[in-house]
Amino acid sequence: MGMKCKSHKITGTAVLVVLLCSCTKEPEVVLQEGTASWYGPGFHGQRTSNREIYNENDSTAAHRTLPFDTIVRVINTENERSVNVRINDRGPYVGERIIDLSRAAAEELDMMESGTAHVRLELVDAGGLIPEDLDQEQFTIQLAEYSGPLYANRFAGDAIEKIGDDVRVEQVYMFQRTRYMVYYGQYESIGSARNDLERLREMGYKGFVKQIN
Repeated sequence: MGMKCKSHKITGTAVLVVLLCSCTKEPEVVLQEGTASWYGPGFHGQRTSNREIYNENDSTAAHRTLPFDTIVRVINTENERSVNVRINDRGPYVGERIIDLSRAAAEELDMMESGTAHVRLELVDAGGLIPEDLDQEQFTIQLAEYSGPLYANRFAGDAIEKIGDDVRVEQVYMFQRTRYMVYYGQYESIGSARNDLERLREMGYKGFVKQIN
């Protein structure tokens, strides 16, 4: 006799379903379903969004909003092959694709030839707070980065006088050290952030747009 499972939907525009089974197996949290793609040779050796060096031979992936270091099980619904990947990059930003896999992960799913596959994402281990809406990115403008708070706060204070109170300093811990980032604004679309960046560049600031979730 097969297991009987009940499916309960959680609010949010992303597909987020908890499958509760009458057995000792841990509940499966289905985050999303959609199209996966993969990226490899052209990016191998470059820095990912969390500033690691991308290795196409590791089981990693890019996702638009899942916290870095989140582990997800990616299931190819066309052949039921699966692989666990760690989120360490942002993307994909092509069409309706929901995840961009490393070459190694794509090989495990047998999707190298097709280039894309329909997949289901299941949560294995959250690297932080899972957004309620996995489709909604948040962006900011990074103006500067410092190793200590003194110069970061000095830069931010000067910037506030010139461009307003949307300037802030945030501590970011990465690679076993703390960095002090000076950010400006918070946006729900990359276009809005880029528009403000152009205005700031005209005022002498060189920053760049950065996704923050």
